[in-house]
Amino acid sequence: MSENNFQRCVKGVWDTTIPNITFDSSGVSNYYKMFKRLETEFPTGEEGKSRWKKIIENIKEEGKGKKYDCLIGLSGGVDSCYLLHLAVKEWGLRPLAFNLDNGWSSNIAVSNIKTMSDELNVDLETYVIDYEEVKSVLRAFMKAGLPWVDGATDRAIKSSMYKIAAKEGIRNILVGTDFRSEGKQPEEWTHGDAKLFKYVVRTFEGTKLKTYPNMSLRRQIYYGAVKKIKKYQPFYYLDYEKQIAKDFLINNYNWKDYGGHHHENLFTKFIISYWLKKKFNIDKRIITLSAQVITNQKDRELAMEELSLPPYDLEQMERDKKTVIKKLDLTEEEFEMIWSQENKTFRDYPSHYNLFMKNKNFIKKYSHYVMPTKPKMIVVEE
Repeated sequence: MSENNFQRCVKGVWDTTIPNITFDSSGVSNYYKMFKRLETEFPTGEEGKSRWKKIIENIKEEGKGKKYDCLIGLSGGVDSCYLLHLAVKEWGLRPLAFNLDNGWSSNIAVSNIKTMSDELNVDLETYVIDYEEVKSVLRAFMKAGLPWVDGATDRAIKSSMYKIAAKEGIRNILVGTDFRSEGKQPEEWTHGDAKLFKYVVRTFEGTKLKTYPNMSLRRQIYYGAVKKIKKYQPFYYLDYEKQIAKDFLINNYNWKDYGGHHHENLFTKFIISYWLKKKFNIDKRIITLSAQVITNQKDRELAMEELSLPPYDLEQMERDKKTVIKKLDLTEEEFEMIWSQENKTFRDYPSHYNLFMKNKNFIKKYSHYVMPTKPKMIVVEE
């Protein structure tokens, strides 16, 4: 892309490195307008508090007579740890904490998980994936030349959360994601689903998975429509700021800071900071910083200054690269071969995406039978 064609949204810091971005005559991007639609769909302030209060009341009602009234994913990061605090101390919920162990969590993250579950006297269930399967799956996604390789981990987390909730008779799952502090990533970068996962693993590694969870579309519909399991993102409705939450955890719990965004997991850190940036020229900070600018969590000029700096310490990331290669049982030569292959997107492989888009009006109309809110990918298309 030539410098003459470069353009940046006048509202956030979205720019022409983002796929399918467009600008109106005033220089406002379609990504800004998508973000505002999300804000309308999920309001904060008094309206958000009112909606979330009703959801809490329903969670407590559905959890009567049960050991747990909700399941909360706990990664050791700021969002999930603060969510667990709120659930117990502010909302009076009785959560079961859940953590996925895929062999890549940092020691600090593991310590934070134990600290929070112990301090809040919350039971913790850890789903451990056989590490040989983890290596095979991650290698497969890298060999496929996909940008968001860690989407395989996202699938494992989501799949195992629903599985454990069903086993424990829990009807409500709470997760600490927040589009106002993280943004909404382009589907072109991050889309993944059960069909894509199955195809990539079978094609590039040929592994028969026994412990690695991959919830099928049919199974997800079953969990939502039949088992009545609902997933909520509380921060969608609350006035939440990550830095304030981080300071609170440090000052009130023996919680330790692990560094940058998603650096609680070494592989996720590597994919965001090295694989995406150096191989695909994808800088996810653009999305995150845009969201923070729009919600007045970050000054726009400071955000642009931040984007002018590397997203990682160069020497540290080279060390992390060597660790990743070793942990995946790759040689330097094998990694370089993978690295040099043509970059792909999810559109190069079978997936459910076209099915979703073809039936988006149907999904919008009937998704409430499966999930409590419309999917974000549907909201931004409206």
